[in-house]
Amino acid sequence: MTFLDSEIYEAVENYLPTVSEYVSSHGGGINLLGAKNGTVYITLTGACGGCSMSLMTTKMVVQKKLRELIHPELVIVNVDGTPENMMPDDVYVSPTKELEEEKSAPQGGMIENIKHMVGL
Repeated sequence: MTFLDSEIYEAVENYLPTVSEYVSSHGGGINLLGAKNGTVYITLTGACGGCSMSLMTTKMVVQKKLRELIHPELVIVNVDGTPENMMPDDVYVSPTKELEEEKSAPQGGMIENIKHMVGL
């Protein structure tokens, strides 16, 4: 694939509202996490986050539609906490998203920051 990670990220970001209609109709949502080497990392939220059909939704709905809209070799990974679906540390993330995450991070000690990152 000849696109930069930033270009893929921006394309997915632009098409995400269209793609997420199906997921939204089932009480879920999609968060774009990052992109690297033709792979886009997302997380399904809401009712779709813990659903046993989340892999099917990721591949048959999200990946299929984004391949139609952006590139036929695009790979979508739902970062769900399993070892095979981990996101690398060096993925591209929008600079504005990084700033938003820094602003929303709690201002406290290391333990409080870790609790915030894992959702406690």
